[in-house]
Amino acid sequence: MALEYRHELKYVVSVQQIECLRGRIQSLMLLDSHVDEKKKYNIRSIYFDDYRNTCYFENEDGTSPREKFRMRIYNASKQEVHLELKRKERGKTHKDSCILTQAQCLDFLRGTSLQIHQGDSAMLQKFCLKYRTELYRPKVIVEYEREPYVYKNGNVRVTFDTDIRSSNCIDSFFDQKIFSRPVMPSGYHLMEVKYDEYLPDPIYFSLQLDNLQQTTFSKYYLCRKYNIGGSI
Repeated sequence: MALEYRHELKYVVSVQQIECLRGRIQSLMLLDSHVDEKKKYNIRSIYFDDYRNTCYFENEDGTSPREKFRMRIYNASKQEVHLELKRKERGKTHKDSCILTQAQCLDFLRGTSLQIHQGDSAMLQKFCLKYRTELYRPKVIVEYEREPYVYKNGNVRVTFDTDIRSSNCIDSFFDQKIFSRPVMPSGYHLMEVKYDEYLPDPIYFSLQLDNLQQTTFSKYYLCRKYNIGGSI
């Protein structure tokens, strides 16, 4: 079965641009239902790479297609860990996801390979195989605050990802607070625009700003490049 891909556009934005864009889209789009009282939620992901750092260098070279695995939690919650496989091809993205237990996640973080069972998802089986044969291991934590807006037509999401930061404190993944460092210039953040087949005109025109230019941007690559340890 053919994979379903989504468009994913990225823009580096200033605090002032976020305020302007937010004011425009608030009348068109709804906040995601998972936000807290600050209209945001926290995302923390651990990214994996093999012993050759293939994902890092493919990102650097702009290889297409390319894939990377991550484990993601929201608001530092231990209750639900998402194992995700993100595939990028010709500027579009496809994401598969399955749920891990905290125990499974800790096994992967500690270097304990899990047994593959017949009932496991194909994605988890693929990850376990890479974990064993290509020595996939946790490389860096990427953390940020997300302010997400949704629009039903076109399955549109506009997100403002602020305070993007990097950490190599892998053992602290489930702590409420972890030691990390910012990776963006002060006052700058990331806007992502994701949609299926089309971006409705009202959303498109509301996002038009002078000096706003689409860019190639990878949180993983940037956090890996400037992680605390300073090594690849």
